[in-house]
Amino acid sequence: MAPSRSQEGGAAAGGVPRHAFREQDAVWAELLAMGDSVVGSLEKSVKAVCEGRIDLIAEVKEEEEESDRKEVHIEEECLRILALFEPVASDLRRMATVLKVNRDWERIADLALRVARRVRKLGRKFPDIAVPDSLKTLARDVLRHVQSAHAALVEIDSRKAREVIAGDQPIDASYRAVRRQLKDQLAARADQLDGWLLLLNSARNLERIADHATGIAQTVVFLQEGKIIRHADPK
Repeated sequence: MAPSRSQEGGAAAGGVPRHAFREQDAVWAELLAMGDSVVGSLEKSVKAVCEGRIDLIAEVKEEEEESDRKEVHIEEECLRILALFEPVASDLRRMATVLKVNRDWERIADLALRVARRVRKLGRKFPDIAVPDSLKTLARDVLRHVQSAHAALVEIDSRKAREVIAGDQPIDASYRAVRRQLKDQLAARADQLDGWLLLLNSARNLERIADHATGIAQTVVFLQEGKIIRHADPK
């Protein structure tokens, strides 16, 4: 009988050193921890949008800088594992997933900070422009989208991942509606052009965050099913 991955010492089936599996497990755990941190950072950014909690922006900034460091470390560890142990089959898919999702988490953290900073700038320079309820709703929907993608990744659940993928189109539709509303406001109050542009940019960044969450979900499908579905017909 081949030894299980939990056994110490020796080699697994196929002659793969036992410590190779431990190192793969360790970098996977780091990826999941990074995802948990980024989701928490996005929650604070959404509070800044919806509740005016600009006091949280400093924390979002610190967490974004930490995500940059984590991204580099995780990528380096993953490339080292690929070079040293040459994983195959499901182990190779897991390492490919780490490389892809690692970048998505870093981008979500970066975009979350941009959204929070623009809300702060809006409050300082255009205090009479309120964040529209439609933009707040979009922010909350995007947060739930990211949380669902994170849960699918943690559980390696392609069914949940496909639900996240299906949820991308409604978010795109909401984004387009918010964009139309903001453009109408911009045309009506051109004297405050820069303020409305800040809100337009925030909406765009939220939509991009949702795209990265969808990308994470697509990668979960690849991890569990071995299928690349990025450009597949959604039907």
